[in-house]
Amino acid sequence: MCGIVGYIGKKAIEQPTIRHTLDLMKNRGPDHQEYVHYVQNGKNIFLLHSRLSIIDCDVRANQPFVLEDCSLIFNGEIYNYIELREDLRKQGIECITTSDTEVLLRYYLLYGEDCVKYFEGMWVFAIYDKQNSKLFLSRDRFAEKPLYYCHTEDGFYYGSEIKFIRSLSGISLTINQNHLLRYLVNGYKSLYKTAETFYEEVREVKYATNFIIDIDLSIRSYRYWVPTSEINTNMSLSDAVEGARHHLLESVRIRLRSDVPMAFCLSGGVDSAALVSIAAKEYNYDVSSFSIIDKDERYNEYDNIKATVDDTGCNSTLVELSYDNVLSRLQKLVQYHDSPIATISYLVHSMLSEEIKKKGYRVAFSGTSADELFTGYYDHFLLHLNMARESSEYTQYLNDWKKNILQYVRNPDLRNPDLYKERPDYREHVFDNSAEFAGCLKVPFEEVFIEETFTCNLLRNRMMNELFHEVTPVILHEDDLDSMYYSIENRSPYLDSRLFEFAYSIPDEYLIQDGYGKYILRESMKGILNDTVRLDRRKKGFNASINTLFDFSDKDTRASFLDPGSPIFDIVDRDQVANLMDLSPTPNHYSKFLFSFINTKIFLEMN
Repeated sequence: MCGIVGYIGKKAIEQPTIRHTLDLMKNRGPDHQEYVHYVQNGKNIFLLHSRLSIIDCDVRANQPFVLEDCSLIFNGEIYNYIELREDLRKQGIECITTSDTEVLLRYYLLYGEDCVKYFEGMWVFAIYDKQNSKLFLSRDRFAEKPLYYCHTEDGFYYGSEIKFIRSLSGISLTINQNHLLRYLVNGYKSLYKTAETFYEEVREVKYATNFIIDIDLSIRSYRYWVPTSEINTNMSLSDAVEGARHHLLESVRIRLRSDVPMAFCLSGGVDSAALVSIAAKEYNYDVSSFSIIDKDERYNEYDNIKATVDDTGCNSTLVELSYDNVLSRLQKLVQYHDSPIATISYLVHSMLSEEIKKKGYRVAFSGTSADELFTGYYDHFLLHLNMARESSEYTQYLNDWKKNILQYVRNPDLRNPDLYKERPDYREHVFDNSAEFAGCLKVPFEEVFIEETFTCNLLRNRMMNELFHEVTPVILHEDDLDSMYYSIENRSPYLDSRLFEFAYSIPDEYLIQDGYGKYILRESMKGILNDTVRLDRRKKGFNASINTLFDFSDKDTRASFLDPGSPIFDIVDRDQVANLMDLSPTPNHYSKFLFSFINTKIFLEMN
């Protein structure tokens, strides 16, 4: 896990700029900072790297890593590097390090741009190939690792964080007001539907994409992997359960490869508890878990956390939420993120990352994307009901939903079991309350909901949009920055290409059974995960109330947020915000808007 930034173009970048940029990168890589500079055909090529040592901590594995006429800077992990290194050995190629970095570059030397097809992992890398006069950039299949770029008249800048690009380029970035309004009105699920960022000049490289910049500065890009859902109609229920178990265990096995201590984020849900249980019971890993404990009973998952800790015997650290100096923490996070924070959950996550850092860990496992693989959201139940409407099992599915799920659903639209019969194309819940939030603005904003078509299967298509455009990208972006602020690498075993392909081949009828979402995951964990958690239908997650964070009745707090001189009130109606602050307690949807408002205010005042 590291930080990268680079440039190819006509400009000669001065030493002080390079050193300042490397200094900015130390959070992502405190162990070593270095760069290389080449000149070819009148163009300058700079590659800067900052290393957080995880695999092969020897200096031989430092970057930029050079073999033959190729130089590599790399952020991420190639988890199957041991198997790939063995394949190289069989071809008569001996590695000089035990790192995944060297394996990556040697595979490029063998297979060129097709090398990515062999990798299982998370990555962003840049390879300057002098012989072929090109710069090769690649981002992993699920966009776990960040990559931004800025294309100017003098050349092409790219990097792990926007601040690195701003420093190296010296460009004064312009706030993207449309993206700010999108965030305020449509919420976090709208932020990654395009390549836009909160700055006009900077774009994001999307998932599973290769970028090639030739020495003449021409650019081409393409998607090297296209996610699909091909249902295996011959698969039995037992095959589905056993297959999910096999692929998840294999994913955890290769992600336990590390030369430094690793921690596990543990909530009260199935997703993270399954990972802790697999590591402890199947691989005898000495698990250290870290959990958030909230006094607000709506978010308190202590009983389930304790059940997993007791069952696995893992070393448990409980982090009680503290909201002392919460505004100061939020300001630091907004500054580091180069953007507003998506939701309160990620403010909470930063507290967890801080504790993991204090205990000396460099890697943290999370349960990200199990919902998107195995049907974890309430709209999945309704889509499943709709697809099963003509089947003999429909009445039982409906009764299971009414008995076991309805009580937990707060969104009034999603409480209607006939929603997708009445409105087959209904997706407005993704931008919930957007019309109301737009009414809090001084400027008009309306954006039509966009959904990519991956498959004609409505349920799978919804899940894939959540995975690639809506939910998962937000989690990955926020968690990456929260953890890298403390020099910690995130690993997400559910984001494994082989697990994904298997999960999306499971017949629809197996996905939700007996009123359980994530039925296949739950069944696959029988005998590994304790039943207290495995059979718990509730879904909470890391969160907190806005009223826990801020006392809007406090005169000083209120005056600070409603300061009429703030640039936020060029776009937001001050009286409307004041009215929302008067509500006690603040309803959940207004809580989300107020948090977005506070973040936007901080962001604008910092820029």
